[in-house]
Amino acid sequence: MSAKPPASPKERFTYLAYCAIGVVFADIGTSPLYALKEIFHGGLPADTGHILGVLSLIFWALTLVVATKYTTFIMRADNQGEGGIIALMALALQSCKYHPKRKRLVLFLGLLGASLFYGDSIITPAISVLSAIEGIKVISPRFENLVIPLTLIVLSALFILQTKGSRQLSHFFSPIMAIWFAVLAILGLVNIVEYPEVLMAINPVYAFKLMLELGWQAFVIMGGVVLVITGAETLYADMGNFGLKPIRLAWFGYVFPALLLNYFGQGALLINNPEALINPFYMMAPGWLLYPMMILAILATCITSQAVISGAFSVTRQAIKLGYCPRMDIQHVTHKGLGQLYMPTVNWLLMASVLLLVISFKSSSALASAYGIAVTGTMIVDTILAFIVIQTLSHWGKITNISFLSLFLLIDLMFLASNSLKIQTGGWLPLAVASLLFVIMTTWIRGKEMLAKYLEERRVLFEELQEQIKSRPLVTVPGTAIYMARSLHGVPQVLLHNLEHNHVMHSKIVVLTIVTKEEPYVDEAHRVKIRSFGDTGNFFRVKLYFGFQEEQDVRRALQLCCHEGLDVDQKTVSFFIGSERLVFRRKNPMPTWQRSLFRFLTHNSASPIAFFKIPVDRVIELGIRVEL
Repeated sequence: MSAKPPASPKERFTYLAYCAIGVVFADIGTSPLYALKEIFHGGLPADTGHILGVLSLIFWALTLVVATKYTTFIMRADNQGEGGIIALMALALQSCKYHPKRKRLVLFLGLLGASLFYGDSIITPAISVLSAIEGIKVISPRFENLVIPLTLIVLSALFILQTKGSRQLSHFFSPIMAIWFAVLAILGLVNIVEYPEVLMAINPVYAFKLMLELGWQAFVIMGGVVLVITGAETLYADMGNFGLKPIRLAWFGYVFPALLLNYFGQGALLINNPEALINPFYMMAPGWLLYPMMILAILATCITSQAVISGAFSVTRQAIKLGYCPRMDIQHVTHKGLGQLYMPTVNWLLMASVLLLVISFKSSSALASAYGIAVTGTMIVDTILAFIVIQTLSHWGKITNISFLSLFLLIDLMFLASNSLKIQTGGWLPLAVASLLFVIMTTWIRGKEMLAKYLEERRVLFEELQEQIKSRPLVTVPGTAIYMARSLHGVPQVLLHNLEHNHVMHSKIVVLTIVTKEEPYVDEAHRVKIRSFGDTGNFFRVKLYFGFQEEQDVRRALQLCCHEGLDVDQKTVSFFIGSERLVFRRKNPMPTWQRSLFRFLTHNSASPIAFFKIPVDRVIELGIRVEL
């Protein structure tokens, strides 16, 4: 990737498409390593008829799900250019803000989809890197014992690199993946020349014949076919980074043809040499190319894993900003001016999970038995939420909307049904991870709703506070006090607590509330809202609005207050933050186990001081007892 920025809009467009090849398509681009092998792993005969039928299923899965559903339809449902499950949920919530029941359904689906995304995130790095290193067994069977140790070393190094800022390596991603897809295409083309009749599999008749022949066993095959479309959601999730049109150009102009050539080339190889089923991807290459191919495959799967890790960081940050999970430590590792999101808690939990998977399953074939069910679950959520958004924002007729939902939902449900057969052989694992995360997020949301209700019941208006101050002997001291408040209305508990115990009032009091909008970015002109209370002009309510993709920097936002007429000297200001101690009453409707979980999450939530970038030397924390 050239360090020199593109000069013209056309060059920039091409440059973004080139960059997308290195990030957006890494996951789906490494599926040829294992997908076709695993489809036949269940005992399907590798004869000409069955091979053509499987290739036809692969072609139409890529065409209908990736090329049509995602790049043509779902990517139209963008949230100010941003994509991904959280952005899609936020956009769908905007479209049903006046329908409480529908809003709760959208929230449920969005949280479920995000949870399933994490279930998928722990399998992708394990299966991709493991399948790449398994090529060493093709070179020589005596190297088989090295597969697991080498996989653990590569994955461990990748996760440890996150602390240093892997963005410094990102300029290698696009060249490597561009070479990778070129090699996929060339190897596929060389083998297709040996048996060009394999191209007949484009005809859907071969897929229908295979399905009719196998009957209910076709569901087992579809559970393997879904491996070729894993990573399709990444096209939508990364739309904000590269744009819709560059991603479409990269897909239709480069990635899609390369994938088809490689899959069809593997099919041609199997027709000519059924014994190549051991590892058709590596056996496509001549012997002298095996070592370079394995090195290139390891690099490509590391890029795939990096994309998944970065995606997990991004989704977690969005969930935190929107209030769907507790605050976590978010760092920005920089290298030569380039920033990279890094979340230590997510990184180390992912690392432990991925390494445990490799040690437990030991092969890509075993991992394939657990792979797919979380992916298809996320795809179903994408389809439903996109339908809600498109129905609201587009001018399509009712019949067209329902046709869109029915067609793609039917395909997704078919893939989900086929992958449900994997639950006993490992598919339970991503479902268990997703269930745990879903419980955590729903518990956090329910606990926050109870806390908001508690604060609302004890709300004191500014007018009421001023009347109380008139009858109290308070000492007024110079300076500005900023009280952080959860609620958009009334006086925060920390202010009442301070006045009651310290009997001191600053000459200027600001009640500050940070609001995260259900949109990625907020214009600077609409960042700050200020309202003054009382005759003395020393009480102010300040609301800071941020998008879920933005850094919530209080110091920067307070500078904007000066332009709005509220002068705040950050060198002398004091920030008052309430440290809440939760106590549950016996009659609280929340189950005992959920109370303990919410208390644990609250206690271990990251401090608002670092999260909101508040100067630590200007902070005063006051303990507040909250009885729910």
